[in-house]
Amino acid sequence: MIQEILFQQQIGILIFVCALCWIALYNLITLQRLGNSPAIEYKPKVSILVPARNEADNIEGCLSSLLSQDYEPYEVIVLDDESQDSTPEVLKRLSRENSRLEVLNGQPLPSGWLGKNWACHQLSQAALGELILFVDADTRHHPRMLPEAVAALSATQADLLSGLPHQELKSWGERLTLPVLPWAVFSFFPIRLFQRLPFSFFSIAVGQFMLFQRTAYTQIGGHAAVRSRVTEDFALARLVKKNGLRWEFVDLNGRVSCRMYHNFKQVLAGLSKNLFAVFGHNLPVYLFIWFWLAIVFIQPVLSLMLYLIGIKLPGFSPALALAAVTLSLFSWLVSGWFSRLPLALGAAYPLTIALTGLIAVRSAWFHYTQHSISWKGRALKTSHRQVDT
Repeated sequence: MIQEILFQQQIGILIFVCALCWIALYNLITLQRLGNSPAIEYKPKVSILVPARNEADNIEGCLSSLLSQDYEPYEVIVLDDESQDSTPEVLKRLSRENSRLEVLNGQPLPSGWLGKNWACHQLSQAALGELILFVDADTRHHPRMLPEAVAALSATQADLLSGLPHQELKSWGERLTLPVLPWAVFSFFPIRLFQRLPFSFFSIAVGQFMLFQRTAYTQIGGHAAVRSRVTEDFALARLVKKNGLRWEFVDLNGRVSCRMYHNFKQVLAGLSKNLFAVFGHNLPVYLFIWFWLAIVFIQPVLSLMLYLIGIKLPGFSPALALAAVTLSLFSWLVSGWFSRLPLALGAAYPLTIALTGLIAVRSAWFHYTQHSISWKGRALKTSHRQVDT
């Protein structure tokens, strides 16, 4: 009986990784790269909005790239969100050097708001553009980013254009954990299919880059509608769909890059803040998914290792395990190739799943027990009762 159950489990694992490979190939074929849309004649004014809190190490590189865009007309507005480092001094100097840059001083954080959402709300109120583009302060932008993004928004008739920037991974803490982010997007979200579905839950956006039609942003209530959401990007995309509007997701590689974290300590804090929230704070579903991922991507590898040293588990099929490992590796390599990450990192996928799984448990524990998570010098109080829109 146990042998039959374990054998059927291997069959289930194989079917699951086959599905992931199909989704990855589907996205590889169908996902549009920024720059493939025809140029437009009418160029609407764009307001590029950058929330910044304690970003002294990032903000100059980000703003320099934004102020060098091959596009007119546009404005760049950055909000200093009560920074405690030298961010205000850097912003003052940059604003003196470039008249296009406008710097705002953030107002105190009201009750019920998360810091980034409050900063983005203030920025949106100051923006004058027909289009508004929210970008994070740790992003870098090619000079052709803006004209190509506006062209893609126009060509697809989208109300929200987003995408996943190229992730810069330099420390081993980043390399062994963060490849899970593009892999998860690329292997679990058949993006073109999700766009056609009527359900708002399947909408996706990445907060590092969100280009809105101003009218659409106003219609969905802007960041005020998601003021307490940790994963405000997913929540805003779902509101776009729920209001009968259109979201578009494109490949930003070569046009937008980002280094989210600089060491494992920052990775731990950032993923602990976000992972549980991505799943809507649904603890049973969350635990089941991470348990299943551990079975799918770790168990076949361990079973093969035991088999090679002469230990064969009940119901174990070396052929099925080898097929599962091969297909799993293929899905990670496809994601890595598309995301322009070192392909060698794909071979470390069991370790990546193990590490992110442990961080996922930490994330659920902190959120479910209403522990305070510190982010950029500010304590975030979150609750398991919070459900994303």
